Amino acid sequence: MSFSSWLQVPVDKRSVRFLVGLFFLLLPFTGLGQKFTISGYVRDAKTGENLIGVAILNAVTGEGTATNAYGFYSLTLPKDSVKLMASYVGYERTLFTTYLRQDVQQNLLLTPATTALREVEIINTKEEDARESTRMSTITMSVAQIKAVPALFGEVDVLKALQLLPGVQSGGEGTSGLYVRGGGPDQNLILLDGVPVYNASHLFGFFSVFNAEALNNVELVKGGFPARYGGRLSSVLDISMKEGNMNEVDGEGSIGLIASRLTVGAPLKKDVASFIFSGRRTYIDLLARPFMNKEDGIGGYYFYDLNGKLNWKVSPKDRLYLSAYTGYDEFYSSYARSSGDAEESRAGLGWGNFTTAFRWNRIMNQRLFLNTHLTFTKYQFDISNEEQSTYQGQTYDYKLKYLSNIRDLSAKLDFDYIPNPSHYIRFGGQYVHHQFQPGALQVRDNNGGAAEDLNVNTQKTTAQEVGLYLEDDLRLSERVKVNVGVRANGFAVNKEFYSSVEPRASVRFIANEKLSLKASYANMTQFIHLLTNSGIGLPTDLWVPSTDKIKPQRSHQLALGATRALAQNRLELSLEGYYKTMHNLIEYKEGASFIGISNSWDTKVTTGKGWAYGLELFLHKKTGRTNGWIGYTLAWSNRRFPELNQGATFPYRYDRRHDVELVVIHQLKPNLTLSGTWVYGTGNAITLPEARYMVGEAWEGGYGGTQTYNDYGARNGYRMAAYHRADLSLSHTKKKRWGEVVNNLSFYNAYNRKNPYFIYVQAGKKEGDPSKFKQISLFPVLPSISKTFKF
Repeated sequence: MSFSSWLQVPVDKRSVRFLVGLFFLLLPFTGLGQKFTISGYVRDAKTGENLIGVAILNAVTGEGTATNAYGFYSLTLPKDSVKLMASYVGYERTLFTTYLRQDVQQNLLLTPATTALREVEIINTKEEDARESTRMSTITMSVAQIKAVPALFGEVDVLKALQLLPGVQSGGEGTSGLYVRGGGPDQNLILLDGVPVYNASHLFGFFSVFNAEALNNVELVKGGFPARYGGRLSSVLDISMKEGNMNEVDGEGSIGLIASRLTVGAPLKKDVASFIFSGRRTYIDLLARPFMNKEDGIGGYYFYDLNGKLNWKVSPKDRLYLSAYTGYDEFYSSYARSSGDAEESRAGLGWGNFTTAFRWNRIMNQRLFLNTHLTFTKYQFDISNEEQSTYQGQTYDYKLKYLSNIRDLSAKLDFDYIPNPSHYIRFGGQYVHHQFQPGALQVRDNNGGAAEDLNVNTQKTTAQEVGLYLEDDLRLSERVKVNVGVRANGFAVNKEFYSSVEPRASVRFIANEKLSLKASYANMTQFIHLLTNSGIGLPTDLWVPSTDKIKPQRSHQLALGATRALAQNRLELSLEGYYKTMHNLIEYKEGASFIGISNSWDTKVTTGKGWAYGLELFLHKKTGRTNGWIGYTLAWSNRRFPELNQGATFPYRYDRRHDVELVVIHQLKPNLTLSGTWVYGTGNAITLPEARYMVGEAWEGGYGGTQTYNDYGARNGYRMAAYHRADLSLSHTKKKRWGEVVNNLSFYNAYNRKNPYFIYVQAGKKEGDPSKFKQISLFPVLPSISKTFKF
């Protein structure tokens, strides 16, 4: 068709409206009118650390942006005077003024605030606060504020601080696990420098693996997930490590009752390359060893963490990072007797993580930023038992080892494209090679003769996972801003292939200068599962893939919320409601566990569904000598499995109707800080026996020939007593010529509440006496002291 003929074709009015609308939608990309871009990094003026989430505002036009996860910002503005204001919690505001007549690359340096008070200001004190952002159900916590919260045994813990937020629950007394909006611990994507951490707990969950001194930024996403995140149903915990001081040697350490830690950062070449190294170890085993009687055997427990990171400014546009983490827990015992017939035995239980990441950041141009990420992660636990004895000159040898692990090797590309202040576009893709070994049992038995070796379930399963995403944070008007995106995933295991397309959307509407309304929807898919032995209390949970028998977990979450500023913006009140459905959840069948060699794991489980809904209230004070927050959650979480509980719906083990958190941090003096927390929660659901009966015939004169059985009631049909406690902490800072020393005194469970840890059945003392339920409590009031130093 010729051009002249094309002009004579009738034009439909709807087509015209569509083309006009498309034109105005794409208008911001066209660059009509003279516009230029100012971009660069925002860094700590003292250490050279890149700062994440710094608000950048042009005071002339009111347009702004924020630094990304790598400290980069980009702002495209008309040719005119520019007055940039950079604002970040704990730092003095920085101003930069210029006349924008060409593209400019300008790095900004922020100076840490001089007063101690600013260091404990808390969540979302950025210029673009919670009312402005499209993101909801997202909370950023400063490391300084995490350190200000009272801690068990004086050990600062990231996960315990997050448990003080609405919608986030702990698994039980003292534990560091996270149960977010009715989900399980496997449904949390925990990232350390972008690398998944599959087990984030030490000492059976009482401490987390994250050393606070080595961390730069902590962000928790509970809903409204941006498309760049995938692979889990309930939350994303994104933790970034520090990069190391670019200008001078600095460090921080602590000596506590059960552990000590040290962090050191220094330049390898000033303003070009730096490193940071951090280590922590418990010494309970070393302190107890002198008091042990070797004739009765020796045993102990310890854990350690090691973090390291290198970063190198290759050029003004290129930067390389190499980071690693390793941590391990070990329980061990040994016994030896050499007099007479020799006997020796050793037993151990160990688990740990190893992660490493190589990252390349490049500024492709003033508006396009690239991050390339290569990562490896491994989690493994193992149980071992060795026995050797000599009897009448004959040697008897028995060895058993059980291990389980998961390994991931991943490559990822992330692009940030910021064409103008009204659009922030992110897109990219990821490939993950999974390797699973859910359980391998190795047995060697030499019973005085030829050795017999048995290897069971040693087969490894590999899987390939790919993901592509596109999202746009788009300002439609002064009042309306949206974040829309989509994520496409594929998962290949054996001969099975699963795929999913996950739309994501969130919208923010400014009702007035103090009130904003928000809504979000997220479709999530999780291709891996965690088999949990809830009654064992050991780190023996198994990570397993979806198979031809076990489908991927899927969820839909809808959330509605409102945020309002109070008391001249000194207080912020947010209210959120959510509803979440979950499909293809797995649980062990009745009586099954990870122990056993006859069947593979997928024959021991059953699948079902769950749903969770609730309301979260969050009131927090951000500034002043006294700050903190109050959180309240009203929630329900239920499960239904056709093969469990006779197919009837039952509450999830961590279904908690009411959850209250109160956190107060008060600056008594510039060098003296008092903090306290109080928590209350409905008791955990529990399954209890309702009757006991005996089967079999009694032997003459006794009951040795009978077997006693418990008749259990409905699954999770009972509740433990409500949980509540108060913690207190007093910190005194003393300046030294070389730095400062912080002395801390804290009290865990200050009013000695006897909270339930578990409940068991105690038989009657005499024949015919009724059995009773007995409660075991774990921690009474626990005072602790610690000394922290900085240089």
